[in-house]
Amino acid sequence: MPPRPIVALLTDFGLEDPYVAAMKGVLLSLNPDAVVVDVTHQVRPQRVEQGAFLLEQVVPHLPPWTVFVAVVDPGVGSERRALALQTPRAFFVGPDNGLLSPALPEAVRERAGDGPAPVPLPAGYRAVAIENERYFRHPVSATFHGRDIFAPAAAYLTLGTPLAALGPPLDSVLALPPFRARPLPDGTLLGRVLHVDRFGNLVTSVRHRDLPAQRLEVEVCGQRVPGLVRTYAEGEGLCALIGSAGYLEIALPMGSAARALGADVGAEVRVRPL
Repeated sequence: MPPRPIVALLTDFGLEDPYVAAMKGVLLSLNPDAVVVDVTHQVRPQRVEQGAFLLEQVVPHLPPWTVFVAVVDPGVGSERRALALQTPRAFFVGPDNGLLSPALPEAVRERAGDGPAPVPLPAGYRAVAIENERYFRHPVSATFHGRDIFAPAAAYLTLGTPLAALGPPLDSVLALPPFRARPLPDGTLLGRVLHVDRFGNLVTSVRHRDLPAQRLEVEVCGQRVPGLVRTYAEGEGLCALIGSAGYLEIALPMGSAARALGADVGAEVRVRPL
């Protein structure tokens, strides 16, 4: 663990309600020395794939042995498992519904097909089902496992509690496939919007390394957008460019591409070579 353990939080709770503060309160009550980093709490409600995509963007940038706690949990209170996962450089805590996919290597996630689907844990990775009630906050709410199960588990991990103490071992977890577009026979890449940032940029599942070498155009919501420009400032009207995470974005400088196109998370995106 770093000198002061780091817990990174991602949820779909928003900031209007007390849920995020309650989770932080539980964490800091158990380990006042923890540093809590907010990844985002603005994941669209119940959008597990969007949450996993946003989590993937930050994992490489936090120090080794950060404890990532992610809660986008439409199955809370059901039979879905509560998961704690240890990789060679970090811990991940959250529901076993594909949200923690960024913890896994891309080659493993490819086995999920269209996902979410169970995939085996690779060498050097360990996971447990969080079932040991000694490490719960009591009483446990059927609707708020973020506060009563995930936050305490994360705090105990920062205090040096062995992963195995939290519950029985698992040899597979639910995963989403890698975020990428699907190539079609005519050379088109078929993707979708995974995230709309606060500037109205449409962040897609089309990866830079999968784009054709020649000129291209992007179609979204029936409108064709020429590409690529290098920066937002170079765009004149709707434009396509590669964002800082390495994915194709549709932007409208000094405006909102999402509003101009009427596009949202899940919208189909087609990229064609010219």
